[in-house]
Amino acid sequence: MDPTQMSTEAEALRELAALPLVEALFGRRSRRFALGDEIPDGPLAYRSRHEPLPLTELERMLVLSAMGGTTGWHYSITRHARYAPHVANYPAAAGGRTFPSAAGFHTAELFFTDDSGLYFFPTRDTGALVDPSTEEVTPELMVERHRGRLRRLSTKRLHLPAEEPYLEGHNTWCVNVPGSLLVIPVADIAQHLLAILCFFAQNGYAIYDDVNDRRIPGLERFHRRVDIDDPYPLTFAEQYALTEATAELATSCYGGVLMLQAMGLGGWMFDGIDRFSMLGASGDPEVPGLGFRYDEDERWSTPNPTGREGVFEAYCPPHYSDMAAAVEAFAQRKFGPGGPFHRETPGAWTDSPGFRGSAEMHDDEFKACVALQAQYVFDTFGKFPGTVPTLFIMNYVQAHHLDTDFYDRFFKPGAYLRTHATHLQKWHGRNEKG
Repeated sequence: MDPTQMSTEAEALRELAALPLVEALFGRRSRRFALGDEIPDGPLAYRSRHEPLPLTELERMLVLSAMGGTTGWHYSITRHARYAPHVANYPAAAGGRTFPSAAGFHTAELFFTDDSGLYFFPTRDTGALVDPSTEEVTPELMVERHRGRLRRLSTKRLHLPAEEPYLEGHNTWCVNVPGSLLVIPVADIAQHLLAILCFFAQNGYAIYDDVNDRRIPGLERFHRRVDIDDPYPLTFAEQYALTEATAELATSCYGGVLMLQAMGLGGWMFDGIDRFSMLGASGDPEVPGLGFRYDEDERWSTPNPTGREGVFEAYCPPHYSDMAAAVEAFAQRKFGPGGPFHRETPGAWTDSPGFRGSAEMHDDEFKACVALQAQYVFDTFGKFPGTVPTLFIMNYVQAHHLDTDFYDRFFKPGAYLRTHATHLQKWHGRNEKG
């Protein structure tokens, strides 16, 4: 890199680290008009006089680290009387990330696309790539430690026609445009539901099929472990999984949006892209989205994507032979090497091996109880979960360089922050847009 550019970026990073949180928080707005954009009609008709400007590698990594970066070892569940003197064994990941996850389940990962291609940015099982107990966690350190997590899936930008039904009508002019970074968080609702079924079983609860108004056959043999006379409705459990995972996705995106304000990048958090098209189920081979496999069934009103082989696979068939295998894989994620309840996994405690090793492992009977319920759902509905999607996207984040000329022409003062006004000069060494 040019020494002048290195000096420019170093100074920009120093100012970024010193920016008050309240300035980014209170200055948050959706700012959609990027360099190179055009609104062809209406009261805000305008054509940018500038060319699109892609984000630099540093800018891209800062946004990604804000949305999905690891920030140290998470603190797990502090105490539950039912488990004492052991720790509650809810979490599925040992590392904490920039966004919270229900009971530390962490089932979501990030994909993204820009002018250089389509990428996967997995961080949920990396442990802690930074450690605040031994080092100062700075923007520079976050970028340095997370660069190696990028996995390129294609050398081309993800293709979404700029028209309905692929994009909602109000987004056809501004989404996934040249120069932009589009980040796509995806949650594995199948795995999240398994985590909830484990949570239920650990606390003496089970489910029943309220759609078909019947108990799950065979569950009575686990009556000493779960209350078979007062089970939770299946639809309640599945809606809970979907909602908890959605909160995970949304807070990931909000972290990214706050970073946009702090850096002075344009962009916004939104949901106006067709999820089926994004997940590979558009039905058009020319629009493969993320390239996930999907299935269709006369029992379902919509197609059901389940994952991309070797990249991101839901914890259910066809990626596992049956739900018992998925339950076993989930248990290994929790209790195996690198998991939150493996003695050799580092942690945030003064006696991390003692803390992690105090959790009770899922025994064979426990796993059989969870697998029985999960397999019933799969067999009855043809998919897992049965009444909500296996994989889910809620929000996206787009980042781009803002065309402040557009806002100067059509908006009152204060339409953008001082970080936007000075971004090109501070981050790119430019005195003029061009």
